[in-house]
Amino acid sequence: MYSYKGKLALVTGASTGIGYAIAKELARRGANLILSATVRSEDKLHELSSEIKDLGSECHIFLEDLSRLNSGRSLYDQIKLQNLHVDLLINNAGYGRWGTFHEVEMEDYADMIQLNITSLSELSHLFIPDMISKGEGGVINVGSVASLTPVPYSSVYAATKAYVLSLSEGLRYEYRNSNIRIMALLPGATVSNFGQVATAKSDKLRERLNKRTKRSAAGTVFQTSHEVAVECLDGFTKDKQFIIPGRGNRRTALITKFMPRTKVLNTVGSLFKKIAG
Repeated sequence: MYSYKGKLALVTGASTGIGYAIAKELARRGANLILSATVRSEDKLHELSSEIKDLGSECHIFLEDLSRLNSGRSLYDQIKLQNLHVDLLINNAGYGRWGTFHEVEMEDYADMIQLNITSLSELSHLFIPDMISKGEGGVINVGSVASLTPVPYSSVYAATKAYVLSLSEGLRYEYRNSNIRIMALLPGATVSNFGQVATAKSDKLRERLNKRTKRSAAGTVFQTSHEVAVECLDGFTKDKQFIIPGRGNRRTALITKFMPRTKVLNTVGSLFKKIAG
């Protein structure tokens, strides 16, 4: 049985949402933590660090903007300089944008691809050899239910998350005999600031999101970040290939699996057009 006790886990994007919840849940399960986020989130990281230490775990903080070129190498080098050896890498940092494809600046897409794809790959590429040398290790890559289908009006984000799932499954097979567990986490609707970030560059889209959230709040089941974290770590303990937290999300994913791809595209496109089209 896999145990988190005494393991050193690196969580990127740890200042809010799912990353924050996973870090805290790991501490509850006896792991020690390395927290990483951008400089603007430093205060939040220190608050989380205090909570983790109160739970009896060690905690280290490294500030790095993983949307920048070579930032994965920079974070890795900082960690190695402190003689810290990561047992579990959790690539959680990421963001999305909503809106018609051409209305979002290419520079924004480039940052998103760097963060969601390149830095995630870079960190995995750097830490996995260390895990091989140690004879054990683990990687959890945070994708999305958007990993499973194209999402019009969030096309680039969904494409990056499809990459995350594909990479995770491929690496899982490559390292299956190296005592390295690799799993993708595919969360759905979660109580977080994701929607606010996704619409941050458009007052129109943010207003639409807020109106739609208020209308549908009573009938929409959002998971809490803590619920996602618990299901994630339980799934990793069971050596799952990927996990979709939330019964409703799993049911939706199963239904779309058997629908014609054109129908899935039309259904998802119609839904997102109401907010982001």
